[in-house]
Amino acid sequence: MESFDYTAHQFAPMINSIIRTLQIYKNKDEFYQIGLIALWEATRGFNPEKGNFEGYAYSYIRGRILTELTKSAAFADRTVYPSEEFWELAGEAAEDETLPELFLLSYCKDLTQNQKKWVLYTCLDSLSIKEISEKENVSVSAVKSWRKGAKEKLKAELIHKN
Repeated sequence: MESFDYTAHQFAPMINSIIRTLQIYKNKDEFYQIGLIALWEATRGFNPEKGNFEGYAYSYIRGRILTELTKSAAFADRTVYPSEEFWELAGEAAEDETLPELFLLSYCKDLTQNQKKWVLYTCLDSLSIKEISEKENVSVSAVKSWRKGAKEKLKAELIHKN
């Protein structure tokens, strides 16, 4: 085939069209680069006996871009970025508060004080319900009530954010 620079120039409108039709608006340059790599791979693996190159290149490039979109969406779903409130709290942290405690508390803004205690004792200190009740001088059923309320509110918060 011709030099790849010529091929890349010839197929640039196709790559841009694929990016537009997939409604990619973030990281366009990155996806354009993925399209160029896919075009290069398509030129290397093309068999002229099986059809025309344009159709093969289109489906190959589109498939690679879709694969990368899927990967980036999965990565974004698995990644948690702390909110601005978290960083504000971290900047104003008292000396006795630890960063994990602040991180947990950033998700507990709608919880009562007792529910926050349950979250902190459970997550940071790995205390059981019985140990928490002894430490706070309350009944086991009271701690279970804190747990139930905290779980409901946290679940509602997570569903609301998604």
